[in-house]
Amino acid sequence: MSRDIAVYVNETGVTSSLYENGKVVVYKKIQGKWKVLREKEFITNESLTIKDLRIKMKDVLEFLNECKVFVGLSVTGVPYFELEKADYSIWEFEGNPVSFLNYILDEEEKNQLQVDMENSTDDNTLITPTETSNGHYRISLKEIQENNVGVTSKQVLLPFLRKGEFYEMEVICNHIPPWLEAEFMNDKFYGNYERISEDEIRFIITKKSCPSL
Repeated sequence: MSRDIAVYVNETGVTSSLYENGKVVVYKKIQGKWKVLREKEFITNESLTIKDLRIKMKDVLEFLNECKVFVGLSVTGVPYFELEKADYSIWEFEGNPVSFLNYILDEEEKNQLQVDMENSTDDNTLITPTETSNGHYRISLKEIQENNVGVTSKQVLLPFLRKGEFYEMEVICNHIPPWLEAEFMNDKFYGNYERISEDEIRFIITKKSCPSL
């Protein structure tokens, strides 16, 4: 998914209503930091008709291009309708964008993973972790890694890891997925592995803190 997020801000740089003068700022996360890609002024006043607002929003949508996430202090009326019609994800937040951009990106990625999983379901059958004992799960990613089954290891496993309702997860795989290695950098999991054979690895994931199960 795109890592671009558009935010409507006023002259002080904090979120504002689209019924007040301001600008649309498109941010992108590059190498772990949020950068401003482009900006567009948005001038409004009480005399604008619905038709005028629709024309202005059409310009905004063209400016946003492939960015499909929009944030404002309040997004209502014509602006909301035009964004929703164009299939935008709409958020309302108060404050400086740096205080909420990471949260929104994380939530958007979680939602996208869930959508991908639902769309990839074939005859209601999906590869999922199996509970072998209380809080202990096992899953094999070999079928996903060896064959084109229409789903990725990330789509299958990441939502389960993020939910966190396990003590230990045994993952059988051909190789440790790069995205899984990256998850250990957030300091939430322990991990160790052993090579079972030339083309098979057993990877054990343990939570640093576990919920009551």
